[in-house]
Amino acid sequence: MNIADLLAPDAVLPALKAQSKKQLLQELAARCHGLTHISERRIFETLVERERLGTTGVGAGIAIPHGRMSEAKSIMGIFARLENSIDYEAVDSQPVDLVFMLLAPENAGADHLKALARVSRLLRDKAICEKLRAASTPEAIYAILTGDKNGAASSAA
Repeated sequence: MNIADLLAPDAVLPALKAQSKKQLLQELAARCHGLTHISERRIFETLVERERLGTTGVGAGIAIPHGRMSEAKSIMGIFARLENSIDYEAVDSQPVDLVFMLLAPENAGADHLKALARVSRLLRDKAICEKLRAASTPEAIYAILTGDKNGAASSAA
């Protein structure tokens, strides 16, 4: 499973403004609604419901909010680099500035977990996170996220 299978070029937000975790999840729901036409409110509620189980702030400034919805047709993601870091109640108590949201169909099963693992593996790479924080355009961010470590990712930053 490749990141390009989960993330469309128009689902990259290079300077998202959010003052809080709640506002961030609302912004992501709004952007996701624009791409999928699934109810913004339902997306927001799905993300909040998942956060109640435990934070999706995985540490090192990274959050991977996610959820499953019967309305979702396929697994899809939105990547946002925040204009300013926010308190996300992350596991390491550090503020978050890189966010990869995933929505999956209710019956996605193992594919949902594979997508989460793929995103998690990618964002655990400190060099990639540094490039994502330094990139200046959505196109460069998309290339870093979807390119291989020696190809597009290194030339796009």
